[in-house]
Amino acid sequence: MHKIFKHLKKYIWSIVAIVVLLAVQATCDLTLPTYTAAIVDTGLQQGGIESSVPEVISKSTMDELLMWMPQESIETDVKPFFREATAQEAEKLGVTVAAEVLVLEKTSDEQLEAMSELFDRAFMINSMLNGDSSIDVGAMLAAVGSDVSLETAQQMDPLEVRAGMIAMPQEQREEMLIQIEEKLFSILPDSMLQQAAIVAVKAEYTALGMDLRTIQSQSIWQNGLRMLLIALISCVVSIAVGYFGSTTAAKLGRDLRGKVFHKVIGFSQREMDGFSTASLITRTTNDIQQVQGVMVMLLRMVIYAPIIGIGGILRVRSTNSSMTWVIFVGVLAVLCIVLVLFTFGMPKFKRMQIQLDKVNLVMRETLTGLPVIRAFCTQKREEERFDDASMTLTKTQLFVGRLMSGMMPLMMLVMNGVSILIMWVGAQGIEAGTMQVGDMMAFIQYTMQIIMAFLMISMMSVMLPRASVSAARIQEVLDTDISVIDPETARSFDEAKRGIIEFKDVSFRYPGADEDMLSHVSFTARRGQTTAVLGGTGSGKSTLINLIPRFYDVTSGSVEIGGTDVRNVTLENLRDRIGYVPQQGTLFTGTISENITFGSTDISPEQIQKAAQVAQAEDFIMQRQDGFDDEIAQGGTNVSGGQRQRLSIARAVAKNPDIFVFDDSFSALDFKTDVAVRRALSEAAKDATIIVVAQRISTVLSADQILVLDEGKLVGVGNHQELMQSCDVYRQIALSQLSKEELEDGKKA
Repeated sequence: MHKIFKHLKKYIWSIVAIVVLLAVQATCDLTLPTYTAAIVDTGLQQGGIESSVPEVISKSTMDELLMWMPQESIETDVKPFFREATAQEAEKLGVTVAAEVLVLEKTSDEQLEAMSELFDRAFMINSMLNGDSSIDVGAMLAAVGSDVSLETAQQMDPLEVRAGMIAMPQEQREEMLIQIEEKLFSILPDSMLQQAAIVAVKAEYTALGMDLRTIQSQSIWQNGLRMLLIALISCVVSIAVGYFGSTTAAKLGRDLRGKVFHKVIGFSQREMDGFSTASLITRTTNDIQQVQGVMVMLLRMVIYAPIIGIGGILRVRSTNSSMTWVIFVGVLAVLCIVLVLFTFGMPKFKRMQIQLDKVNLVMRETLTGLPVIRAFCTQKREEERFDDASMTLTKTQLFVGRLMSGMMPLMMLVMNGVSILIMWVGAQGIEAGTMQVGDMMAFIQYTMQIIMAFLMISMMSVMLPRASVSAARIQEVLDTDISVIDPETARSFDEAKRGIIEFKDVSFRYPGADEDMLSHVSFTARRGQTTAVLGGTGSGKSTLINLIPRFYDVTSGSVEIGGTDVRNVTLENLRDRIGYVPQQGTLFTGTISENITFGSTDISPEQIQKAAQVAQAEDFIMQRQDGFDDEIAQGGTNVSGGQRQRLSIARAVAKNPDIFVFDDSFSALDFKTDVAVRRALSEAAKDATIIVVAQRISTVLSADQILVLDEGKLVGVGNHQELMQSCDVYRQIALSQLSKEELEDGKKA
C-alpha cells in the first residue's frame, strides 16, 4: 500500500489543505461540548454568572471580603483590578440602587483564575459568618483548632464570631485564615466553593438592583450563537474536506488507471501470458476502485481521528480527570470488537478479489465463446459454472457483510453503555458537589468523540487490508518488468537494405517451457519478394513471425531488418515499417474509415479507397448505409468473419509499410477472394517484403520463397517446384491438399 502512496506526491498541496482543514474541524468539534457545558452550568445553573469574581460590587461588600483575604494578595491580585465606577458606568451595568460601586477591569485568564480562588474563599467565610452557609461557624472554629468546644461553637452567634474576628489584629486574622485554608477548604471540593461564591455574587447583584434574568438570557444567547457559528464553520470545513478528499482520491484513481493501462499496452506477449485478461480488467477497474474508496476514507479519517482522539483526551482531563477510566473501558470494548472482526474478516477480504477474478473470467469466456456454447448445447453447463463461481463469491460477500453489519449495533451498544456509566458515576459526583451537570454532559460528548475516533481508526484497520490486497495486485502490474523494451542507445535501419529480413541461427523458447519452439532457424526474405511459411499445426509458424515485430525476443541468434538487429532499434521505428495482419481479424469501435486508418493518421481518402480495393473490401463497404463512414460495432460483430479479415488487410495496405506480415490471414477468405487479394496485393506491394503464414498450399504456390517448418526446425527452403523435389514434409502437405495434376501445373485458380 505504501507504494500507492507515492503516487500522491503530485497532490501534496491538496493533502496539506486537507490536514489544515481537518485541524480546524477537529478544533471546532472539540470546542462545542465546552459551550454545551457553559449553557447548562453558567447559563442555566449559575444564572449567567461565569465567575466568582464579580464584575460589579458595592464598596461595602468589597471591604468585607477584603478582610478575609491575605494582605499581600489584596495588594497584588485584587486592588489593582478594581476601580470606582462613575454613575454612567453603574447605570450601564444595570445598577439601580444608589450605592458606591466598584467595577472589574479587563484581566487575563490567569489573573482572573487567581482572583477567583481568593473570592471563592472570601465569599465562603463571609457566608459562614453571616449564617448563610451550609457550613456553620462551629466547623470553622473546630478547623482552626480553637479552644472553644465544638458544642459551644455550634451555639455561638455567627455575628459575634464575625465581630471577634474583625477585632483581631491583622496578623492574627491572617494566621487564622491560613489555618482555615489548610484544614477546612483543603477538604472541600473546589466546585463547592465556587458554587457558594456564585450564589453570593447573585445575591450581591440582586442587592444592587441588577436584572439577573437579563444576565442569564445574555449568557445563554451569547454561548448559543457562538456554538451555532462554530457548528457552521465545522460544517463548511467538512464539506471542503470532502471535496478535496474526493477530488484527490478520484485523481489518484485516474492516474493509477492510466499507469496500469499504459503499462499493459507496453506488455510483450510474454507478460500478457503471465496475467489473464479477466484479471487485468479486474485490477484496472475493481481493484483501483477499492483503493480510491479507501483513499477517501484515509484522507478524511486517518488524519481527523488522531486529532479528535488526542484532543478529546486532553479536554476530558481538564474537565474531570477522575472519570478518565470510563474512556479506557469504552475504547477497550471497541478494540475487542474490531479485533474479532479483523480476525474473522481479514482472510475473507483476500479471497473476495480472487473470486471476483474467477467470475470475470467465466463471464468473459462465456461471452467470447457464445456461438460454440450454443452449437454444442452446453448452455446449462455454462450456467452452472457461472452460478458456482458467483455463489462462491456471494457466500464470501454475505459472510463479510453480516460480520460488518453486526459492528454498528455493537458499537452503539458500547457507546450507550458508556453513556450510562458516565451518568451513573457523574450523578454521584454531582451529589457530592465535585461535578456539575454541564461538565457531565460535556464529558459524555468528549467520550463519544474519543470512542468514535478509535472506531474510525479501527474501521480503517479493517478496510486497509482489503485495499492493500487490491493495491498489491495493482502494484504487481506496475512492477512487472517488460521484457521487450527500447534499447538505451537506438540505432537506425540501413536504408540500402530497406525491407530485407534476416533470421540468423534463431532459437526461441517460451517462458517456462522445457524445449525450444524454434531451433536454429536461418533464412533471408528480400524486398519485392513473397516469402511463405508452411508447416503442420504446432510447427512454430506464428511463433516465427511474432519475432519480426518483437512480440517476443529471440532466445538466441538474431532477427535483422535492414541489416540491423531488431533489438537495437526502437519499437516504434520497427513496427512503423511493418504492416501486420493477425490470424483473427480485429476491429475497433468506430467507422470503417477509422479502422482502415488505424495505423496512420495522414492517409488520404483516395488511399483509403485504394486499400479497400486491394483487400477486395470496397464492394461490401459501398453496400452499407454510410459507406466508409458506417459504424463498426465493438469487436466487429456487425460484419462477417471474411469482411473483418478484409478490413484488417486493408488496414495494413493503407499503412504502405516496407514489410507485410500475414499470419494465416487468408484462411477466412474463399478461394476466389483469396486469389483476387493476392493478385492485387502483389501489384500494390511490389516493392515491399511479404511474409505469409499459410495452411493452404494454393496460397503459397506462387511465392518466391517457401519456408517449411517441422517441429520448430527449418526443414526446407525454396519455391514450389524445388520443394516438391527436395522436401518430404512439403510434398506430403501438398499431396494432402491438391491432386498430382494441380501440383505438376504449380497453380491453383
